[in-house]
Amino acid sequence: MTGLAGMAAVPALAAAVDQHAAAVRDILVLGVEGSASVAAAVLLASYARGLIEQVELDSGRAWSPAVDAAGWAMPSWLQLRLLAVCQLARGHRSGPLTDDQAGLPSLA
Repeated sequence: MTGLAGMAAVPALAAAVDQHAAAVRDILVLGVEGSASVAAAVLLASYARGLIEQVELDSGRAWSPAVDAAGWAMPSWLQLRLLAVCQLARGHRSGPLTDDQAGLPSLA
């Protein structure tokens, strides 16, 4: 089961991912100089890669995603954050990352 499928089946997972998506969006839109001139896919991929690299550095082992429903029953912070990145990427297929993601509060 993918995380996106899990979000459709478990409202609490969807709510947690929405909170992470708002945080990721705020970090990248407000905290990255020049983010308005960079494609969302580039920002999001870089952010996700950085998260994974840090976890691998801290743990000393390769990270692997959840692959079944049990893996999404109690998702880790990293799983939620990466799923939020995927959700944002689906909403911003091209162009810069903006605060117009459906369901997320506006930055204004």
